Amino acid sequence: MYQELRSLSTGVTRVETKLDTIGQGLTEVAKDVADHESRIRTLEHTVWRAMGGAAVLGTAGGVLAQYLLR
Repeated sequence: MYQELRSLSTGVTRVETKLDTIGQGLTEVAKDVADHESRIRTLEHTVWRAMGGAAVLGTAGGVLAQYLLR
């Protein structure tokens, strides 16, 4: 009986250790996700600015072309 309890205690200790490791891994994954989200937002803002600049340049080019072709 004592041996069974000892074995059960050892098994529970191993499970607790594995759960702690999983918890730490999840914390690291959450940090990585937050970092990736921040980087993606920065890239999206850069693309939006570039598209806005292209629209302005395209409009200015069209106006200039019309002015020069008159």
